[in-house]
Amino acid sequence: MTHDGTPDPYADPLVFGQRFQLLRTRKGMTRQQVGGLLGRSASWVKAVETGRLKTPKLDVILRIAELLRVRDLSELTGDQSLHISLFSGPGHRRLAAVQDAANAFPVATTHHEAPPIEHLRARLARAWQARHSAPNHREVVGALLPDLIRDAQLAVRQADRAPERRTAQSALAEVYSLSQFFIAYQPDAALLWRVAERGMVAAQESEDPHAIGVAAWLAAQAHRDSGPAQFDAADAVNLATLRYLEPLLADASDDVRAIAGALTFEAGYTAARRGETGTAWRYWDQARAMADRLAADYYHPVTSFSRAIMGAHAVTVAVELHAGGEAVRQAVAADTLTIPSRPRRARHRIEEARGYHLDGQPDVALTTLDKAHEAAPETIKYNGYAKRIVLEEAESKSPARRQRASQLAQKLGLMAA
Repeated sequence: MTHDGTPDPYADPLVFGQRFQLLRTRKGMTRQQVGGLLGRSASWVKAVETGRLKTPKLDVILRIAELLRVRDLSELTGDQSLHISLFSGPGHRRLAAVQDAANAFPVATTHHEAPPIEHLRARLARAWQARHSAPNHREVVGALLPDLIRDAQLAVRQADRAPERRTAQSALAEVYSLSQFFIAYQPDAALLWRVAERGMVAAQESEDPHAIGVAAWLAAQAHRDSGPAQFDAADAVNLATLRYLEPLLADASDDVRAIAGALTFEAGYTAARRGETGTAWRYWDQARAMADRLAADYYHPVTSFSRAIMGAHAVTVAVELHAGGEAVRQAVAADTLTIPSRPRRARHRIEEARGYHLDGQPDVALTTLDKAHEAAPETIKYNGYAKRIVLEEAESKSPARRQRASQLAQKLGLMAA
């Protein structure tokens, strides 16, 4: 039993339908909502939950797992042999060191002198560059983060004057932002939320509009990725920050204008997750107009917001709206090669693969996932959407497709070699 008296779907030998119902209600979703997003009726959902219909096939189970953000298939199926993490990857070998640094009491006495802010900023710039250029970006960033976290915290504690302290808080907020990229989709959701909240506090203390925008952008994503029950919270953070930034944009730097554009697209992303087609594309249009006002070669170092990214964002909107044909059309129009960040390029390839899969082109989807793996293996390894496609096609009736999917599954650690 849980603390509120409801059965725990992980502790008791419940059947699939009961687990489905409990996980759905915990996400705050109605049968009509779930059925609509699955292309089924509310009565179909009820029939599965009550056992009047048998357990669906694997492809449907995987779609349900994706929709409910189930992190391990065994949570939904009850089969403890299916320890397949969908929306979290295996704990990275650098995670423990990052956890230790982030969890350390930040006012502990130390005799070390904090590095100059200029030095911290230079290290952060190198870390962001490494994240965008390295195929094993989690490995590289994970090695840099522990010292960055400790030194940035130390810089805040040792700042004597208010201007110095605000500058140090801005650097600390950026370190926490970088940390969230490393921690995301790893098996420590509590740490992700602690770091996100600390980043918001540091950004507010810095009074730096860019730092505030980046922290809000990441917080909105964390809320949205928690499931439909948190979509309103994502919008609240997103839209409040846009209202704060709007009066500043006329005289703002490119970075501030870019983070406003990134937040505008995020509002569209959340609308697409809700299935609100008109609202999603309206925000995308607004974001595109904001991107067009940036220099052609500008690329935001954190969010990747730029002219080049808008084609990729269009694919994402179409995919989240479950419009396979439109997603493919946008994928053909988008120029993947103009995205300089390897993990962002891999993420775009995964979104393209989702579009092809929705459009009934599984072979093209697998080819596109191979390209994602080539761009950044540590991106696709932690992506639940990519893993769902691979696992589904590993059960394909086509021997050739089944073999291709199985080979990719081995690369992702989903199947033994």
